[in-house]
Amino acid sequence: MSTTITDDYMRQMMTTTKPYTVVILTKGPNFNRPDAMKIIWEHGRKNFQLRAEGLLSVVCPIRSEGDKAGVGVFNADVEQTTKLMEADPAIKEGVLQFEVYATRSFPGDSLPG
Repeated sequence: MSTTITDDYMRQMMTTTKPYTVVILTKGPNFNRPDAMKIIWEHGRKNFQLRAEGLLSVVCPIRSEGDKAGVGVFNADVEQTTKLMEADPAIKEGVLQFEVYATRSFPGDSLPG
């Protein structure tokens, strides 16, 4: 059975959205350097630490031939997320680059199990 979503319902739900920050990772100019995978391993370690601290909610590596390398959803504002990314070993070494975007999530959003 289909649920009717009214304008009033939408207005009510929009007041309960939660802010997040999305990071889009791309391959940097040093992505193909000989020790890049070692640096990306340390980038992964940093991601696990950020998850343990409740700052990184979703991590999605992208494995493709294109220039995209990953997507992350941070439970932090744009300024804090930018500082966290600037301290990332893969960013510091030019193996990865990043873009940061403020976003919002609907109440109850989650990834399927």
